[in-house]
Amino acid sequence: MSVIPEQNRPKVGVGVLVVKEGKVLFGKRKGAHGAGEWSLAGGHLEFGETIEECARRELLEETGLKAGDIAVGPWTSDIMAGNKHYITFFAIVKSFVGEPSLLEPHKCEGWQWFDWDKLPDPLFPPVISLMKIMGLKNLKSL
Repeated sequence: MSVIPEQNRPKVGVGVLVVKEGKVLFGKRKGAHGAGEWSLAGGHLEFGETIEECARRELLEETGLKAGDIAVGPWTSDIMAGNKHYITFFAIVKSFVGEPSLLEPHKCEGWQWFDWDKLPDPLFPPVISLMKIMGLKNLKSL
């Protein structure tokens, strides 16, 4: 049995689905994989963190929003750029304090609210997978 090199092992990501009045918060990625694609706030799960802790941390670091209750949603498995495999857990945030701010301009061009029927393009692959798993109708009802 061969050993898989560490750099080829799947990584664990957390996407934070922030919803407000029927809209969802997206940021346009830059720098790392997915540059130019629209994605949710989120990032890598750190050692010892729960999904909720990671979602809370990433949302605050990236947008300045302080999450209220967090519900853990579905997960996706995506291979991106042909050589990056991510398992992404999604956290759903319906209550928060603050207004989105661009706190990591080296990673994101800016944050915007979008109606589910008018999502930006192109979307980050885990978001596309989430939409396939949940369906647009179910996402709209969040």
